[in-house]
Parts: sequence; structure tokens; C-alpha cells
Amino acid sequence: MKVIVVGAGVVGTMHAWHAVERGHEVVHIEREAEARGASLRNFGQIWVSGRAGGEELDTALRARELWEGIGARVPGLGFRAIGSLTPVRNDLERAVAEAAAARPDAAARGYELLTADEARAVNPALRGEFEAALWCERDAAVEPRTAQLALREALLATGRYTFLPDREVREVVGERAVRDDRGEVHGGDAVALCTGAWLSGLVREVAGEIPVRRVRLQMMQTDPLGEPLTTSVADADSFRYYPAYASGALDALNAGQAQDPTAAAHRMQLLMVQRLDGGLTIGDTHEYEHPFAFDTLEDPYEHLTRVVESFLGRPLPKVRRRWAGVYAQCVDTTRVVHRQKVRDGVWLVTGPGGRGMTCSPAIAETTANELGW
Repeated sequence: MKVIVVGAGVVGTMHAWHAVERGHEVVHIEREAEARGASLRNFGQIWVSGRAGGEELDTALRARELWEGIGARVPGLGFRAIGSLTPVRNDLERAVAEAAAARPDAAARGYELLTADEARAVNPALRGEFEAALWCERDAAVEPRTAQLALREALLATGRYTFLPDREVREVVGERAVRDDRGEVHGGDAVALCTGAWLSGLVREVAGEIPVRRVRLQMMQTDPLGEPLTTSVADADSFRYYPAYASGALDALNAGQAQDPTAAAHRMQLLMVQRLDGGLTIGDTHEYEHPFAFDTLEDPYEHLTRVVESFLGRPLPKVRRRWAGVYAQCVDTTRVVHRQKVRDGVWLVTGPGGRGMTCSPAIAETTANELGW
């Protein structure tokens, strides 16, 4: 079988990976020299912690298993099974963590409520003040800026993979073929359109208006911390954002503890991961209304800096990069991904939202299974 994959972000790359793994030939087409969208502009977190129970958690856990296996074969991914800690500072926040740790699926997530001293034993860099922390053993990390490059190198070594950059696909031609902006037609036995946040143009022509929206976020990265941050770190605002934490205790937190005004205005949570070079990737904000701002705002960065410094008990290293990114998210956020047949043998796969880096291996595996690759 020959599979045409359009889009070289993490979702498209994982579709190419599964096709090659199953012995097929892949032609992979990317409109830029390499992917430059949300697949690079994220935390690199394999984030099981906050996923909704049921399909979303099952997908994340399967993806976590796949990431670990692929990481063992492709060291350039920088896969690390580091887990995560979410420090809590008062009784309201602790109650949400306790409710999460009491979920029926808590063991599958690796949830455990730790004392402050136990949390510092797991992550000694957390020298600030907090009362306890929710530990999630199943969380992990990869290096987002280089993951697709490492995967592509491994794919090229198979001899069954061709990468065609700087080609924008303009048209689906008949069945199981596409035409790029150089006029070349690429045909095969199946086509996967993994176009990320690009929802106009070709996507609108072949699929119409789909139930997927674009979301903009801001993030930053620091100079090296100078010591290991042995886990990823979230704050209690993540309880407000992720569906796994829904509970009466969360209702009480929302009613009894107002979110910081800057965090509320920008729909913020803290997530933080240390990169292999020692720097910290820190975010993020969420902007849903179009048209998006074209600039980055300083207030969210100042808020994140205050929160991080309060957990670390020390000044944040110099910020060396700030950026904004856009990802595609299903309007019905309970859906893991939007997968749509647009022609015989041609499927559109988009809209994983903030789950993209976490769930892409399992999303692609499901596509391959369902389509009989």
C-alpha cells in the first residue's frame, strides 16, 4: 500500500510512522520547509493527568505507551518518564487534589497525593511554600522542537518514506490523490490530510465548515535553571481547566477562591517542563475569539513568572524566548479528534486541541486500524 500524508506536524508524522511500521510506502507532503506550527510550539508534555475519563484517558494512556516504545527506538525524541506534580496551597485546592486521587481511574493515571516534604523529595527544585502536591506518575515529556526531525530521520532510514517539503497541497484529485502547488499529482491507496490549524482553503473545499475551532496561546522559555526540575509542574489553575478534576470540590474552589484576574482574563494555567538543555518551557494562555491578536501581551508572562518563582523559591532564569501558537480544537471538547472521510480513500484528521502532542500516536494508530492500513 502507498499512503499520502499531508502535513508534517506531530499528527501527520505519526500517521506516516504507523503506515511505515505496517510495511507501507509513504509520501509525506509539507507546505513549509518543516512543520512550524503547534507541534513545535508546545510543552512537549505527554499529559495524562487531566484527561477526561473514558475515551480521552484511554487514548492518552495508549499514546503514552506508544511514545515510550518509539522513544526507546528514536533517542532523539528525548522521551522522559518524569511524571508531574501539582502543588496545592490551601484546603480548597487540597480538596480538589484529594477528589482526583479518589477517582476510580486514579491508579491508571498514577495519581497520589503527597505531602510537601514528599513532593520535594521527588522534585527538590520546589523550595517554595505549598501544603501538598498531586503526583501523576504517568505523565512524561519529549522535546517538541526536535521530535518531528528525529522521527523523520528514522522514517527516512526505512527506505519506504519520502518527504516533500515546500509544497502546498491545493486539490484532492479524484480518489486517493492530491495535487500540489507545483502542479504535481501524488496518488496512492490512501490519503490522510493532517492539516493542523489550517482550516480554510483545501480543508473548506473538501470538507466544508467542520466543527473545529482555532485556539491561540502564549508561552515562553528560559535560560537553563542550573539544577534539575525532575518533574513537570502545574498549578491549581489547571484544576479549573482540565476535565479530570471536575468534582464538588472543584465547584467549591471556583465558588470560594477567585482566580487571579490576569489568569482569569487570559484563561490561564501554569504548566512547566524542563528541556534537555536545562531551560524551562512555561505557559500558557488560551484565546478563542477571532480575530486573534497579532502581538504577545506582557501581563500573562509576568503572572507566570510570579507563580513559578513562588514554587521554586528563587528567581526565574532569564527568559530567552517568547512565542504564540495556534492549534485546532474540536468545538465539542469531549471529542478527542475530528476524523472525517472527505472522498473515497481520503480522510481529514484534525482538531485534537491541546491533546495533540500527548495523543497523536494513538490517534494515528486508530486511523490506521479503522482504515485497514
